[in-house]
Formats: sequence, C-alpha cells, structure tokens
Amino acid sequence: MSLDRFLRSSKNNMNKFHLFLTNFIIYGFGGIISKIVPLIMVPVVTRIMPNSDYYGLSDMSNTIVSFCSAFAIMGMYDAMYRMFFEKEDEDYKKKVCSTAFLFTIGTSFIVFLVMVALKKYISAFFFDNGKYAYLVYLTAIATLVGATNSIISAPTRMENKRKVFLVTNTLSPVLSYSISIPLLFHGYYVIALPLAGCISGVAMEISFGIMNHKWFSISLFDKSTLWTLLKIGVPLLPNFLIYWVFNSCDRVMITRILGIGESGIYSVGAKLGMASQLIYTAFAGGWQYFAFSTMKEGNQVESNSKVFEYLGVISFVSSMFVFSWAEPIYKLLFTEEYHRAFIVSPYLFLAPLLQMLFQVEANQFLVIKKTWPNFFILSAGAIANLFINLVFIPVMGIEGAAIATLAGYAISDVICTIVLVKMKLMVVSKRFLIVVMSSIVSILLWRIAMLHNTLLMTLFSVCFVLFMGSLYRYELQKIYKLVRGEKNGT
Repeated sequence: MSLDRFLRSSKNNMNKFHLFLTNFIIYGFGGIISKIVPLIMVPVVTRIMPNSDYYGLSDMSNTIVSFCSAFAIMGMYDAMYRMFFEKEDEDYKKKVCSTAFLFTIGTSFIVFLVMVALKKYISAFFFDNGKYAYLVYLTAIATLVGATNSIISAPTRMENKRKVFLVTNTLSPVLSYSISIPLLFHGYYVIALPLAGCISGVAMEISFGIMNHKWFSISLFDKSTLWTLLKIGVPLLPNFLIYWVFNSCDRVMITRILGIGESGIYSVGAKLGMASQLIYTAFAGGWQYFAFSTMKEGNQVESNSKVFEYLGVISFVSSMFVFSWAEPIYKLLFTEEYHRAFIVSPYLFLAPLLQMLFQVEANQFLVIKKTWPNFFILSAGAIANLFINLVFIPVMGIEGAAIATLAGYAISDVICTIVLVKMKLMVVSKRFLIVVMSSIVSILLWRIAMLHNTLLMTLFSVCFVLFMGSLYRYELQKIYKLVRGEKNGT
C-alpha cells in the first residue's frame, strides 16, 4: 500500500493521517517540554554535585520508582485506555475511570507500605549501602504519587485536551527544578532531586484531580468492570517488568559490578540518549489515541504497518547524527569526569526508538485483545539483555550495558515482526529491510573506524540520509505536495 493510498485514497484515510499527525505534534511538543527541561538541567546538576555518586543515587531512586510503579498500576492505565474507547456511553466511561482509579489507589498504598517495611533491604541492594534507607521513604512516596497520578491524569489525554497537556507538562519540570536547585546549592545532594520530584508530582496530581474530578466517583466502582480491566491489564504487568529490565536493570547491574559512581556516569550518558524520548513521547501521546480510536477500520493492518515503517526510517536517520556528534557534545557540556559517558548515548538514543517500534507492532495484539504474546516476545529480548549485560559489563564497562539494551530491543522487534507477519497482522516491505541492514552496517562502521572522527561520521550520516531519501522519494514528494496544498488552502 503506497503512501498515496494511505493519505489520499479516501477522506477517511486523510482524517486518520491528520488525527495521528496533529496528536503526534501537540502531545509531542508537550512531551518535549517535560523531557527537554531535565535534559538541559543535567549539565547544571552534575556541576553542582561533588561527584557522580550523588547523581547515581538520584537516578537509582528513579529506577526503583519505575520498578515498583509496575506493581502499583498493574496494567490499569493501558486497560482503562483500551476500554474507554469501547463504547460512546459517557456513564460507561466514568465507570471505567472510577474503577481503575480506586483499584490503583489500593494497590499503590500496598506497594508504598511494602517499600517502607523493606527500606533497609532496598537500600542495601539498589544503593549498595544500607545507610541510604531514608532515601527509600521519598522513593516510596514518589511511587505512590506517580502511580495514582497516571490514572487521574488519563482523561486529559483520552478527551484529547491538548492545551491542558501542554501547560501541565511545562509547569511540572519547571516546578521540580525550582525546588531541587536551591536544595543542591545548600548541600542536600542525596534528597534534592527525589524530594523535588515528589512535591511536583503532588502538585500535578491535585491539579488533575480538580480538572478531571467528573470522571471519578466512589459510587461508580463496579466489580464486573474491574474484572474486565484486570483481564486486559494483569497480563501486561509482566511486560512492564520486562521493560524495566530493558531500561533500568542495567543500572542495577552496573552498581553491583562497577559501583554507584559508574552508574552515575552511565546515567548521564543515558540523558543524551533520552533525547530520543522527545520522538518517543511525541509518538506515545499521538499514537495511543490514534491507535484505539481507529482500531476498527478495515485497512488497519496496512495503516499500522506503514506507521511502523515510517517511524523506523525516522528512528535510524535521527540516530546516525547522534552517533556522529555524541563525543563533542559531552566534551562541550560536561566536566572531564563525564566525558567518557558519550560512548553509551548513541546506543541509548536508538534503544527507546526500537521500543517505540515494538509498541507499534504489539498494538496489533492489544487490538485483538490478546496481550499474552507480548510477554513471551519481550521475555526473549529481556533474557538476551541480561545475558549480554553479564558478559559485556565486566569486559566493556558501561558501553557493554548500553549495547545489551539496544540488542535486547532489536531481538524483540525481530521476533514480533516475524510472528505478526505469519499471523497476517503486519506487512513488511523489502525496502524497509534494506533500511535496517544499512543501519546495522553503519553502526558497525562507526564503532570500528569512525568513533572519534566527528567530521567523517557526519559526512557519512549525510550520505545515509540521502540514501534513505532516495528510497522514499515518492513518499517525500507526496508529503511535500500535501503540505504545500494545505498551506495554499487547496
């Protein structure tokens, strides 16, 4: 199916493309604001902190939050999103939201109490030192707030309230760093970032609670609705835990094998890599609304496959320039202690984009209400990730951990693609296979021959982009004509 058919074959397809594009841009811009502020502040924070150990502690606190939040949410966010679009009845939608929220409040408090009870063990394992047990209190609060906040803020996205999303995503990080920076200057290096995150989270939750209160009511809790939510959400829990293995377990392993300081350096390297979260967040904000609101269309498989292919090309093209410029960027922005962190950033830039591609694919399972294949496919990638970490970290240090993360996602993507193609739920073009193979060869050339040659790698990346443009010249021409036509009002 050509892009011409995808965009122009019918008014319905055009509306679908416009729906996806506008949500991609609007939610992406809001997401960019929430991600770019922490990204900009990383050089500032690392210069205030005496050494990488403190940054490692703050990052490890976030790692614990992401792990425990999976148990607190229990897949309710995605299940609620899926069921919200099942019917047009507003009372039904309120029942779904209320049931999901009340259930999440209960699970979040249980997780909070368990974390507090096990604070010494958590501190010893994750922080490699039992003396930071007091930091677990803040981490537990952050988990409680974050889990319930995800549910209470969901109606804002489900109602497609873009302006509200933009404002809240601007205020949240600004408030957080307005609190943390003064604390850092006063020497509270351990608690500054976690405490600021808790306060900002509470403020956002109160705000969303006021704005979205009509969707939540204790009287609307429904056991049968809960059972349906659990049937969709609980099978997703292992998937979230596997995502944690992909995104966070490497930090734990680095801490255990190399020390908390190396984990801090790795975390700083991951921050430039997290610039890809600007693309990923844009995708997530627009994709989830688009995917579920158009899931009953007749050509859904073809549309989903095209989204996968085009996002894949964007991912590989943008990554090439990160491979080119990572080293000079780190030398420009950070002190000498963090210069070597550049080596992990290109891998960790591409890894979330591969995660994005997996979610586009895996959406096909969610549409047919079969979420269990995700678990087995992600498990294969996660097991590979852990094995590569164990082998590569002692030999290659933090670079080995970054390679393991990227390789794990790549393996999951390949397996998922093969399964969906066999199920006739996805179509992969030969042209995209050329894109993938070209990207793999380019990354190997960078590591072997152009690691420290920014100019040569930049020229190579330009050639790579031109090659991609030649492969997709027809689509680019159509997009150009479409944009030009809309600009001229035709």
